[in-house]
Amino acid sequence: MANPFTIVFGRRPLEMIERFPQRHEIIENFTSENANQQIYMITGIRGSGKTVLMSSIADTLQDDSEWITIDLNPELDLLQGLAARLSNHILCKKWFQQAKLNLSYLGLGLAIEGAEPITDLETAILRMLENIRRKKKRLLITIDEVTNTKQMRVFSAFFQIMLRQNLPVFLLMTGLYENIYELQSEKSLTFLYRAPKIQLQSLEMNAIKLRYQSVFQISEEQAREMTRLTGGYPFAFQLLGYLTWNHQGHYQEVLQDYRQSLYEYVYQKIWSELSPRDRLVLQGIAETNDSSVKSIKEHLHFTDNEWAPYRQRLIRKGIVDGSERGLIKITLPLFRDFVKDQIRFDQY
Repeated sequence: MANPFTIVFGRRPLEMIERFPQRHEIIENFTSENANQQIYMITGIRGSGKTVLMSSIADTLQDDSEWITIDLNPELDLLQGLAARLSNHILCKKWFQQAKLNLSYLGLGLAIEGAEPITDLETAILRMLENIRRKKKRLLITIDEVTNTKQMRVFSAFFQIMLRQNLPVFLLMTGLYENIYELQSEKSLTFLYRAPKIQLQSLEMNAIKLRYQSVFQISEEQAREMTRLTGGYPFAFQLLGYLTWNHQGHYQEVLQDYRQSLYEYVYQKIWSELSPRDRLVLQGIAETNDSSVKSIKEHLHFTDNEWAPYRQRLIRKGIVDGSERGLIKITLPLFRDFVKDQIRFDQY
């Protein structure tokens, strides 16, 4: 039997813990007769399962005959990509030909005799979507790992036009908190502020324990220890499971590889994307063993006003948890040790 866990980002593993509440919320809103939400943004730290959740929702809707799903590459021209994918869709292509949409000028379809060619890309997309509406279908567009690029800003502005024209188009995007925040802060895209955001948190610990116990046929105590090592972090759940499977279920033998892989696959990238002040605050948290906000501020010589924005930003990034009053805790397994290692390296 193949390894049921995966360490490839975005790939749907055989063994996974579904995000049922978030998945249900999005599907329920998108499929309701009078949908009051046509955009959702899924955000969370690297390795939190954003892409897997988005793919799971897209797969579910794709199996529904009422839906057409299209995945777009955020690195390319998104409007051109949308038009091309629609014009080449096996069902849509037939509908557009029946409607005599001449897309030949734009390089999107065959010339239709007697029909004036459409020469504007946005007009072409609107005409295509009007035909999809006549067929009583809905279109889901998915975009993974969005950033504040020109093509993303152009697409988002046009999506607002599609919404104003009451077209049956729905958008599901994933992205890191800072990238989504930067995109929605554009003056012309403030409508994105109103779009619901699903921030993925840690997995439920008991669900991890039960899954490990079932897959590896180990004792409850052993499964609990494996679960503790993951800290509920989805990528860590997959990574520890993957390494343990390759060592015939002996998780104690993989702990060094587990630590090194976390550092190399995720933590070094997370660290590189932090500002110097974010790193300083994390160092203060790592060096203060009691997780007390009071102790951390004293250690850093921060006032309340200096502390507040960094606390909030690190919480939104998914690196720390501030849900307990007066406490701040690092959420990622072994990340405290990683931060301390960075301090030592910087001193060399």
